[in-house]
Amino acid sequence: MFDHCLYFNTSALARRLEREWVEAFEPFEVTPPQGFMLRAVIDRPGMLQRELSEELFIARPTATRALDGLEAKGYIERRRTEEDGREVSIFPTAKALEIKAELNGASGAVTARLKKVLGGAEFTEAVSKIRGVREALP
Repeated sequence: MFDHCLYFNTSALARRLEREWVEAFEPFEVTPPQGFMLRAVIDRPGMLQRELSEELFIARPTATRALDGLEAKGYIERRRTEEDGREVSIFPTAKALEIKAELNGASGAVTARLKKVLGGAEFTEAVSKIRGVREALP
């Protein structure tokens, strides 16, 4: 019935992938959005909250809620910028830096598992096509 429906198929895929990432990030007690956000903050310490929202394609209030959770768990700290007191830079804590390799490894393991199931070329092509569709839509 919905074989040709982009919404149905991408939503079903998102739910399936959500289960994979929940399991991967469970040892760190973070949700998948928080896990990806933490990886970005560890990779680019001092990133502005606005930049983080743009990089992850999420609304600023959504980023704020995820960052609140990461801050409560002791993984990030926020600092007001000197240039503009309204802007906030995000920095990983020592606790976050301690789990960097494990966090990236958990994420890499999911990707490796998906590549094995789909095939490397098919995986890369699927990600590329999905990104293309996302970028084409307003």
